[in-house]
Amino acid sequence: MAEDRRTRRSRRALGAALVSLVLERGFTALTVEDITERADVARATFYAHFRDKEDLFARVTADLLDELGERLAPAVADSAIGFTGKPVLEMLRHAREERDLYRIVLRGEGDGRPLQMFTDACARATAEEFRARAERNGVRPRIDPDLLARVWVGEQIAVLRWWVEQDTPSLPAEEVVRMLLDLALHGRYWA
Repeated sequence: MAEDRRTRRSRRALGAALVSLVLERGFTALTVEDITERADVARATFYAHFRDKEDLFARVTADLLDELGERLAPAVADSAIGFTGKPVLEMLRHAREERDLYRIVLRGEGDGRPLQMFTDACARATAEEFRARAERNGVRPRIDPDLLARVWVGEQIAVLRWWVEQDTPSLPAEEVVRMLLDLALHGRYWA
């Protein structure tokens, strides 16, 4: 049990070191030694868990996605028919809590691989939900759910990146979601 706790603590420290160093220097400039020094973790400990800094970044991103998925599940269940904004609001709230990690992922640090992981995971989950809603409501989608999910997720990621990159978000999460609801209901021409 103590080893599991120590392992979790080491992984958290390495992840936090990665995030702070990427914000300071960019991913390309980092070395494993930089990360282990900042985390106050031995290099051997790093290599016991990760192949390289890319592997660490992928794990940190996967953990972010797992946490986001857990948080979104109830909001998605509450949005079974149409766009309520609840999942987007929950994503913005999560991004507010994990702002620095979202910033480096959404910027495309690490040769864009974490951003691709994030985009692909969100698009897969969204397409599955669109298919499930169509089936539950007995309708046939007019647009392929995979394409629709990519468009939807692309817009959400663009809004999310814009929002987390602001020093102080000019709009609260709830206001962003209200505007997105208006856009979804009335369209771009109306906006």
